[in-house]
Amino acid sequence: MSENRPSKTEYYLNIAKAVSLRSTCLRRQYGAVIVKDDAIISTGYNGSYRGAENCCDRGTCKREELGVAHGERYELCSSVHAEQNAIINAARQGGDVLGATLYLYGYDCVEKKPIVAQPCMMCDRVIKNAGIIEVINANSEPRCTEKDLARVKKN
Repeated sequence: MSENRPSKTEYYLNIAKAVSLRSTCLRRQYGAVIVKDDAIISTGYNGSYRGAENCCDRGTCKREELGVAHGERYELCSSVHAEQNAIINAARQGGDVLGATLYLYGYDCVEKKPIVAQPCMMCDRVIKNAGIIEVINANSEPRCTEKDLARVKKN
């Protein structure tokens, strides 16, 4: 293998990074790619729900204006997370995510640097309920076992 050729993980994380560039959030940009059987099922980035005004177009962030810390007061934000958007987009297209892997990339717009993206508590629940068995980021470890997948399939 060529030393310039990225691994599969690097390849999908690079795609997630490209997807994150579409984010409409002024604080953090996330990109998600759902892969099953080595094929991309769906992508998603964090941004306002369909039809809502985007923070990047408005030029302000409600949570930033109020000094809300990262991970708090999500109800003030009209954004849908990248992981959720990827799952929603897959469903809209009839994509089967059961047993898939989600690749997640994050960038902190305030600190101007990549971050090790981790799903929030709500996204983690949605990911597990969708039957996605693994989330991979720059420092990933397996999140679900085959036993977990079997339980999701049964329910």
